[in-house]
Amino acid sequence: MQVSKKLAALGCATIVMYMLAVSGAGERIGQRVLESLGDRKMKNVVVVSGDLKRAPAASALSFSLTELPQPTEEREEDMQQTELGLPEMELMYPAEAGEELEPGENQEIMETTIDGGLTINNATQYWVDAPQIVADGPGISLSPGEPQILIIHTHSSEAYTQAGLDRYEPSDTNRTEDTEFNIVRIGDELTEIFQEAGLNVIHDRGIYDYPSYTGSYTRSGQAIEQYLRDYPSIKIVLDIHRDALGSDDVVYKTMAEEDGVVASQIMLLVGTDESGLEHPNWRQNLAVALYLQNAVNARHPTLMRPVSLVRERYNQQLSPGSMIVEVGSNGNTLQEALAAIRLFGNASAAALMQLVEQPQTAE
Repeated sequence: MQVSKKLAALGCATIVMYMLAVSGAGERIGQRVLESLGDRKMKNVVVVSGDLKRAPAASALSFSLTELPQPTEEREEDMQQTELGLPEMELMYPAEAGEELEPGENQEIMETTIDGGLTINNATQYWVDAPQIVADGPGISLSPGEPQILIIHTHSSEAYTQAGLDRYEPSDTNRTEDTEFNIVRIGDELTEIFQEAGLNVIHDRGIYDYPSYTGSYTRSGQAIEQYLRDYPSIKIVLDIHRDALGSDDVVYKTMAEEDGVVASQIMLLVGTDESGLEHPNWRQNLAVALYLQNAVNARHPTLMRPVSLVRERYNQQLSPGSMIVEVGSNGNTLQEALAAIRLFGNASAAALMQLVEQPQTAE
């Protein structure tokens, strides 16, 4: 009898959720929640740095891909910001809008390896011919001797579970203004790897989830537009985040199963125009993401979660070669995330160097 009542209640809840989604009421409710989060202030400053240096080119890689649509997660879009981890597997449930789950007395950190490799989580209604996209190539080239890649962090204060010597003063749950311990540190590491490989990189170390979480993408988008005006040679924009996965009782840490290294997993997220906002060249971004996904997977088969294709844009309409890079989750430690970005950086740098235009020699 109890089971029947629970099933009936679940059915009613499902119908109500469907009606809210169809009517648009769900979106309005969600917006009110987001507006209430706008008052959560964070004190921060903006510091921008970027150095250019050159090194010998790296060797080529070969790729292959299969497609397997799976559930995905959504992040914030334009001025509607909330961090909401949708289920990646049966035991994962969404957190409350804008709220991250921090390991505490009644929570445990659980390791999980999300099958990824050469797959796509397609949360859109678009049909994607991934093998054909890979066969066609990324469709962009990088200019030698000029800025080629912009690394930025819309949620710059995102941080990891504190462990060992990696201790910080939190500014919010799983967040800190200290760039030695937040997601900016991951960008520092990737920047150094890319530059040592011979790529020209600008790393924006600014804090964009200030003065509030709401509006983060608007602020980072304005910065991206300015960089693109100042340096039109930029063809790759990587917005680096860390994910948030868990339930009321468990916080998950994604773990690659690579020999000789303890590393989190990484996910590439690509937006589209399905939300109704203009983004005509999203397939170009997807092509670059698949190119990098395959390059990394060729070396590290368990490092990458599936590429996530979503309805929202996340500033990716501003430039070809734009994507979000999710490095680990809030259950991971900083050292696990650093290990992951080193694997990703070395493999993707080699692939990116293949896109650099070779200077023409006089005959």
